[in-house]
Amino acid sequence: MHPEDAIKASPPPLQSNRLLDQVRERLRYLHYSIRTEEAYLHWIRGFIHFHDKRHPRDLRLEQIEAYLSWLANERRVAASTHKQALSALIFLYQQVLGLDFPWLKDIGRPRSVRRLPVVMSPQEVARVLEALDEQHRVIGQLLYGTGMRLMEGLRLRVKDVDFQHQTIVVREGKGGKDRAVMLPAKLVQALSKQMSHAKLFWQDDRQTGVEGVFLPGALDRKNPKAGLTWGWQWVFPMAQLSIDPRTGLRRRHHVQDQSFQRAFKKAVNLAGIDKPATPHTLRHSFATHLLQAKYDIRTVQELLGHSDVSTTMIYTHVIKVGGAGVLSPLDALLK
Repeated sequence: MHPEDAIKASPPPLQSNRLLDQVRERLRYLHYSIRTEEAYLHWIRGFIHFHDKRHPRDLRLEQIEAYLSWLANERRVAASTHKQALSALIFLYQQVLGLDFPWLKDIGRPRSVRRLPVVMSPQEVARVLEALDEQHRVIGQLLYGTGMRLMEGLRLRVKDVDFQHQTIVVREGKGGKDRAVMLPAKLVQALSKQMSHAKLFWQDDRQTGVEGVFLPGALDRKNPKAGLTWGWQWVFPMAQLSIDPRTGLRRRHHVQDQSFQRAFKKAVNLAGIDKPATPHTLRHSFATHLLQAKYDIRTVQELLGHSDVSTTMIYTHVIKVGGAGVLSPLDALLK
């Protein structure tokens, strides 16, 4: 069930006594991601401490706006971060405390400034990928070759890679939607090798009785053995076992995003790239290079998983920068 669908139904009574545990309980009932859970708890905890640990039930619009103003003016958080903090507080009041105050809808949300994404040239991408170590290079090639987001790539399961049809299925992308992307021919050998490496971990885990991998939604209740099967394993597993923060079970997780981010930053420096490139730059570069190759924008939109083509349109502006669109009058004068 998607969080928005679950919210429409009447949630069960809360079992926890402590407020933050109640927030966690409700977020998990509504199937919010672990990332959203951590972020919402962070902002709600900050809100409570900002008001000297007073209970939010005793606070109103004035106190919420004071906290949000402090974030904007003192902490200078980005507009997207400001919106997330506000969403966390609205969730607290509506879904946990059951207080749907009319003024919650009147709190202004900051307008995000839309900036052009950082894009690397194909030659720059090649240099960065070459500078990555072997395992991280496969992840980088996957992100650039398919346009997947970092977490989509790291959460890739064995069953979702179809070598025969050269297709990869991205499960539960942004907005909870699935989509299919191409499996680049140049990635087949490296990805096959990576999966053989992952299979060794899986075989060792089965022999040592390690718990199965994390399963989405209610699948762990409907089919608890699925997490032990090869098809559900991570394509990019961690070498070490870790503790599942939701269940407390010791199991194998996928490679951490921080690990790849550090490796990518190092590779960018080694490649001599001066642009503020991040792993997400590979996705931006994928989209831009496809549009430069004259692929239809609707096709690119579908591959990226954008719900609105206007989001994809930002890459057309990138193409027009630097003389690819309009001829500078200076160039015309020098002719």
